[in-house]
Amino acid sequence: MKKYIVDKNLAARKLERMALEIAERNTDAEHIVLAGIRESGSIMAAALMPMLQKVFVGKIDIVKVLLDKKMPETVTIEPLADFTGKVVIIVDDVANSGKTMTYAIKPFLDFFPKKIQTLVLVERTHKAFPISADYVGLSLATTLQEHIFVETEGAEIMGAYLL
Repeated sequence: MKKYIVDKNLAARKLERMALEIAERNTDAEHIVLAGIRESGSIMAAALMPMLQKVFVGKIDIVKVLLDKKMPETVTIEPLADFTGKVVIIVDDVANSGKTMTYAIKPFLDFFPKKIQTLVLVERTHKAFPISADYVGLSLATTLQEHIFVETEGAEIMGAYLL
């Protein structure tokens, strides 16, 4: 039995709020890159983009960050571009230990971005790496045995549940 903590409508409202926060915190930016981590992060970045376009006057691009979340020694960006002077926002569904976000930042450091920020729909409180999301839909204290899953269907975020 799935115990939903975020439904489809609440996820959309959280993303809209985060889009406003991004625009407010980056008024001096000319170019934002939404970097979605793997499938769920990329779906979230794609859902966030039209919301951000309504409130941000600069250019917005989306890239995909590919890595194995369990063994993230190799991280690639598709399409690879020059991120110098741009605001890069790493987008993921759930922040657990901070490990995935830490490794996802690595390839962007080969450039000189203006800022690197992080965004998650759900942030857990069990950090092993020094990463705290800049934009959070929902922060949740869980036990180490509990897991949070963001459910997607095609290009839509259906919600998040606790297992």
